[in-house]
Amino acid sequence: MTSVQSQTLRKSINQALKASSDLASLLGGVRIYDRPPEPAGFPFITLGQSALRDWSAGSEDGADQRLTVHVWSPFGGKKHMQDIIKAVRTSLSDWPLAAGRERITLNHEFSEARLDPEGDSFHGIIRYRATTASSRAAAA
Repeated sequence: MTSVQSQTLRKSINQALKASSDLASLLGGVRIYDRPPEPAGFPFITLGQSALRDWSAGSEDGADQRLTVHVWSPFGGKKHMQDIIKAVRTSLSDWPLAAGRERITLNHEFSEARLDPEGDSFHGIIRYRATTASSRAAAA
């Protein structure tokens, strides 16, 4: 799997999150970023770290990727954070994550809502494992 395919997965996840009216309602707008603007209006979501492990072999290209979605909110408490996490999970479970010959399986690994150490905001962490596979085109 190349970095282009990894970017395709991130783009697809970004599109799924931005297409959710429930999520937009909870965030007060479409506030989903790779890198938030300065200053960013709260609450918002960022697409965080990703780690990639290529397992391509023979006639199939494939990779496992871990991707973290972060939710940031200074208000609304833990219930509001859990509602946002639920909306993220629903958005990604309902969205077709496939592009061309690629087959993508997205599995939720864990979610966590915690008070930031400074005590002035909540931080939600949602981790996914994506398995991507595609058949190589036959040589002519």
